Amino acid sequence: MQRVDITYDELHEEFDDMKHQLPLYSILYTNDPRRGETFSIEAAREGIGDRNIIEEKDTEETEIQSPLGPMYLIYRPKGKTGRKSEIIANWVSDANMNAETSKNAESHPILGRYHGFSATGITVAEFGKIVESLHPIRDEAATTQTSTLKIHPKVFSMIDCWVSDSESPVVTEINLDAVEKNGNEFNQDRVSQDGEWMRCPLPDTNGFMRYRVLEAKGDRYKVEYQENGGGTLTTSSIIEFEIENREIRREGKPAMIRVLRVSSYAHK
Repeated sequence: MQRVDITYDELHEEFDDMKHQLPLYSILYTNDPRRGETFSIEAAREGIGDRNIIEEKDTEETEIQSPLGPMYLIYRPKGKTGRKSEIIANWVSDANMNAETSKNAESHPILGRYHGFSATGITVAEFGKIVESLHPIRDEAATTQTSTLKIHPKVFSMIDCWVSDSESPVVTEINLDAVEKNGNEFNQDRVSQDGEWMRCPLPDTNGFMRYRVLEAKGDRYKVEYQENGGGTLTTSSIIEFEIENREIRREGKPAMIRVLRVSSYAHK
């Protein structure tokens, strides 16, 4: 990666939240500077115009398939093979843009972006291979793992100290097999999905305990845990942990249990 530029789109008072600027970006990757091999990505929100509609005598056009749908290219010099001095793709919309405009074609996108791809010094085949490899940072595997983490929020309350105390984490390893079996203390019937949060009420109060997954990779997780005792104060912490199996002795006999082991803690 050679360069990243972040800019902000002009806000329109009649359409946008004037308190929050909407970011745009461009990224430039370079392989061998001596050979002029580059690949760049640009993002735009609206009012963008075409990138590559002008054809000249030494240019040629084609269309390739990409994760974002069909992509129209113009490149120079002509010819299906060989390195190109310039390859330019027209704007393509991402999933957020498609979702927002499908609801209202006249709407002004918030999350959605158009993306433009360009390259120099590489072949059209190499360009297509790079485009095919692109994917969101939060990939589908991470999303799937996030949705399958089912732990009683009280587990994370055991890691946090009381509001009146100061030292956390208190508990750094918890037997998840015991949590699942001890239904009186960890009543799963009171746990519910609330958007991206797993939530349960605090007994005898109007408060709650809840957590959401920020990152997931294999058996490693990062969650944000929040607790409210029924008043105006909501505490928040970031907890990273691993879920693993380990052997203990129970009643004098070896037993394998599944544990949550804290690796990082930060008060938010």
